[in-house]
Amino acid sequence: MKDISTSRRDFIKRTAVAGAGLSILPSGILFAKDALPHVRLGFIGVGLRGQNHLDLALRRDDVEVVAICDVQQRMIDSSKELIKKSGKPMPQVIFEGPQGYKKLLENKNIDAVIIATPWEWHTVMCMDAMNAKKYVGCEVITGMTIDECWQLVHTSEQTGMPLMMLENVCYRRDVMAILNMVRQNVFGELIHLQGGYQHDLRDIKFNDGVKENAIGAEFGEKGFSEASWRTLHSINRDGDLYPTHGIGPIAMMVDINRGNRLTELVSYSSKSRGLHDYIVKVGGENHPNAKVKFKLGDVVTTMLKCANDETILLQHDTNLPRPYSLGFRVQGTKGIWMDVNHSIYIEGKSKTPHEWEDTKEWLDKYDHPLWKKYGGDAAGAGHGGMDWFVLNAFIEAVKKKTNTPQDVYDAVTWSAITPLSETSIRLGGETVEFPDFTHGQWMYRKNDFAQDDTY
Repeated sequence: MKDISTSRRDFIKRTAVAGAGLSILPSGILFAKDALPHVRLGFIGVGLRGQNHLDLALRRDDVEVVAICDVQQRMIDSSKELIKKSGKPMPQVIFEGPQGYKKLLENKNIDAVIIATPWEWHTVMCMDAMNAKKYVGCEVITGMTIDECWQLVHTSEQTGMPLMMLENVCYRRDVMAILNMVRQNVFGELIHLQGGYQHDLRDIKFNDGVKENAIGAEFGEKGFSEASWRTLHSINRDGDLYPTHGIGPIAMMVDINRGNRLTELVSYSSKSRGLHDYIVKVGGENHPNAKVKFKLGDVVTTMLKCANDETILLQHDTNLPRPYSLGFRVQGTKGIWMDVNHSIYIEGKSKTPHEWEDTKEWLDKYDHPLWKKYGGDAAGAGHGGMDWFVLNAFIEAVKKKTNTPQDVYDAVTWSAITPLSETSIRLGGETVEFPDFTHGQWMYRKNDFAQDDTY
């Protein structure tokens, strides 16, 4: 009998050849000869995150903000104040309810859009924007179901328009230095990697409905900003709801969709206590929301297997008191890096055998060329400068009329971890297969992320 794994590899190769040409964005604006001198940008959603991107865009001489839209007057007003302070012309302002973004997409003078809205709107907005022949930069996540992920792939391929999920942690300075070390074989052959979203979000999921970080136990219609929508997902869903900060950088290190791919996943969820306890703490036992039942486990752990036999562990931990950490670990045949204790060990090169050493000297030595070149430009930007890099990467791709460095296949692969983890947990921790969104092209694509000036 023929070995099952061999048969599977043969099948993948045959289907990859048959599907060649389907998964490489073939038309639309891509690869046109004349580069754009500047980008005409529209903003769909100018809440707190959207305003971060808007502020950075307004600082650029190569960007013209053509239109903004939102469903909240307070966010429109604060965005207009940002624009006035910048000295730039006031763009078209659309305040016409949930479907108002469609009016923005009708504007033929817009080259690209930034989408920063609640998660449940991302797929339809991305698809509508690509169908309107706009480049799309979308906040995480892009697809909430596997079907939505496939819809995004098909729309991008059919229209030829790129979709970039704006995963900023791929550009974090220490992460990029570690990527540089991986590519220079400092860690040897990679074996195991870890990451996650380990961030106490209780004061984000609940507030008094007046302003950001105002202590309170309200959410939904009575909540402010993310508390008005994000907390609802914790009531109705159980899975890794925010995997991209962890998987994005890791995926680039192990060449996911570019010579490697995710093949299977298994997830487990802990009990849910943190959000209830927080409501009681700040609102009292008699607060109406103290009766709410939250489905999301306080700690969700996901294991992934790669085609090249690396293993990846992700953790989602947002409901309990804890310091912030993305929990990165990169481990190979020659050494290991862990960001939680800022430590590294490289066999034969670390100062003392079997003892951790601080990462600073290593990170300085292997500081990524992009940070050396553009670190000054990124100074003062959000999240330690990485917000500048992710927006810059998107803008440069639009200007050059090339594909984005984090492409549609990355966007849906990273997003798909959420629904797959929900399925695994619902089935009692069963292993589920990971879809191949590239139609087999992962075997032939090259990883040029952050190579030279490709961003």
